[in-house]
Amino acid sequence: MRDVTPDEPAPHRRSFLKYTGALGAAAAVPASLAGCSSGPESTNDTGSGGGRERTLTAVIGYGNDGSWDPTQTASAFSMAANHHVYEGLLDTDPISREPYAALATEVPKDPGGTSWRFTLRSGATFHDGKPVTADDVVFVFERILDPDTQTLAKGFFASWLKGVRKTGARSVELMLRFPFPDGLSRLTLAKIMPRHVFSRPGAWDDAVKGLAIGSGPYRQTAHHPKSNTTFEAYDGYNGPRPPAFARMNWLTIVDAAPRVAKISGSSAGAQIADNIPYANIGQLESSGLTVAGGAGMNNLFLMFNTRRKPFDDVRVRQALHYAIDTEKMVEVALKGHGRPSTSFLDEANPSYRRARTVYGHDPDRAKALLKEAGVTGLSVDLLAVNVSWIVDCLPTVKASWDAIGVRTTLSPQETTAVFTKMDQKRDYQVVAAASNPNQFGLDADLIMHYNYGPGNLWMQYTRWASDPVARQLSKDMERATREPDPARKRAMVQDYIDVVAEQAVLYPVVHNELMTAWDPRRLGGIRAQPYPGVNLLQARWA
Repeated sequence: MRDVTPDEPAPHRRSFLKYTGALGAAAAVPASLAGCSSGPESTNDTGSGGGRERTLTAVIGYGNDGSWDPTQTASAFSMAANHHVYEGLLDTDPISREPYAALATEVPKDPGGTSWRFTLRSGATFHDGKPVTADDVVFVFERILDPDTQTLAKGFFASWLKGVRKTGARSVELMLRFPFPDGLSRLTLAKIMPRHVFSRPGAWDDAVKGLAIGSGPYRQTAHHPKSNTTFEAYDGYNGPRPPAFARMNWLTIVDAAPRVAKISGSSAGAQIADNIPYANIGQLESSGLTVAGGAGMNNLFLMFNTRRKPFDDVRVRQALHYAIDTEKMVEVALKGHGRPSTSFLDEANPSYRRARTVYGHDPDRAKALLKEAGVTGLSVDLLAVNVSWIVDCLPTVKASWDAIGVRTTLSPQETTAVFTKMDQKRDYQVVAAASNPNQFGLDADLIMHYNYGPGNLWMQYTRWASDPVARQLSKDMERATREPDPARKRAMVQDYIDVVAEQAVLYPVVHNELMTAWDPRRLGGIRAQPYPGVNLLQARWA
């Protein structure tokens, strides 16, 4: 899924495909994984052994065929998996997003400084047994900051991080352009990768296809695109989140019905599943499962091709937003587990402020805006991803647009197919898809740069970056990034979000809860997260 989530100059097409996850891993399997890739392990394996030797089976409602390169990926499946395979200098709690020492021995005591020094954990090794060194840290950050290498991670670091230097065999210094305390939590997005593996020719392509070798508590043992990925506890791990499961089998099941079936009944084939449809919550709870969710940035958004008339006219974009009966969408499609968007940010975000432009259901205003724009007889082919809850929302969009005289055709497709079209710069009118920048973090600066950074992927899709409003927005965003006063920075961010709301180039329709179900009789320590995937680093057998 394109849950999404980059900021950098437009790369060539292959790089587009890499970090959108549209380049499927099915085409080739890295040599290092070939021995365990002759066919999927049993997708019903929940383990027959006792105690720690059992296999935890998880069902992920998103594809595992996106990029696995931590510097590139926005794939929900691989991002969640990479948190178990790799470590950053610091990682963050999956709920509070507070940073904690991972590969580093401690969190810097002065987050407001312009230099952060880190010492690596003694005895830390990669999954091939080789030690983690300062050279590996420098290698990863040099890739991220390299002006000639286009990575998704660059957009999270380049504006504030000047460089990284080795100060000893196991110590490094990060040099900042200006004080940026929010950067500490972003260090989890710079997963430390072995230089001796990924400096080889073609190794980054292997990472895209599924090669994953980190220093985390779990080692990837097999990767079968569109089926499953398996892991085992890494015996050499000596960090703060020791593995609780001998083996894990993560299944990718995008369709809702088989995903629910896999965790249902006395012969359930999994102990935990994410992306639970709202209609199945009662059924699963009545069978003894716990179903919990979290409200966050998860949203259905509309994205317009601003080079395609009449969507270059802000009034047309606004009209299509005003037309949607969002209350009905929340009631019928989301079963009450969501809210109409009142800002680009969700209402729980620390930087939230109600936007100056809020798209309440107002069909008369929508018609008036279309008339003012001189648009009649509009037909829209709505290209949409096939994520189950998005599909549930599409009939409300169609009925709402049809009601104002806009002839609407729904075209849901596999997520990778939709974004391959975007990457190949094919023509389109409007896209409806799911996004959740919270998988990268909570700070508004990161979220807004991910979506509206001037050279990023989304602005390439919308063809809007050269618009005068977009250019001014970019300047306003950069000024806010550098603002040292937290209150002033928050006000600046909220002000430019008002511009984003008014322009409605890429804008959420509803924010909704993501639901996770698990069997409490078999698993403990589970915390449902408000973004895709699961985090099992503090989970255990019940």
